[in-house]
Amino acid sequence: MRIEQLKKNYDIAVHWIAFPLHPDTPVEGLSLEELFAGRPVNITHMMQRLKQAAHELGLPLGERKRTYNSRLAQELAKWAESRGKGDLFHEAVFRAYFVDGINIGKADKLAKLAGLIGLPEQQALAVLDSRSFKDAVDADWLRSRTLGITAVPTFIAGSSKLVGAQPYEVLEQLVLTVGAQKPG
Repeated sequence: MRIEQLKKNYDIAVHWIAFPLHPDTPVEGLSLEELFAGRPVNITHMMQRLKQAAHELGLPLGERKRTYNSRLAQELAKWAESRGKGDLFHEAVFRAYFVDGINIGKADKLAKLAGLIGLPEQQALAVLDSRSFKDAVDADWLRSRTLGITAVPTFIAGSSKLVGAQPYEVLEQLVLTVGAQKPG
């Protein structure tokens, strides 16, 4: 992933901030037709553009037909971050959602993803059941609104902001504008 490469090449810290993307989506998800109902969106064209962009950026992308509520995934990501496995969890959730079409709104699916990256599944389920990272995600959502973030991904370094998936070179320029240095 590009972020991992940046962290290897530059002395930077990466902080993931949760964003409320379609927070009213029910746990069982919505078809893309249901999500965009009443809006002038050509889903076929939109998905073709997304596939092309993913291909150009070397990102995996499956045949996504549904959208799912990401709130619980965001809460479990905060827990994974607190255990030093945030980047791995974010990558696992990306792949599960965008490549495999897994419902990331379901606790059992998220616990399995946690297990795949070496975190205890039962503890992941307990974290989700207790909603112990709810306040952290609420704070992130507020911060997202305060920063004027309207889409994901959004990359911020200093006062500079980039929206959308970006090639490595563009992200590298972003960190260089704030004085990022090579390690060592």
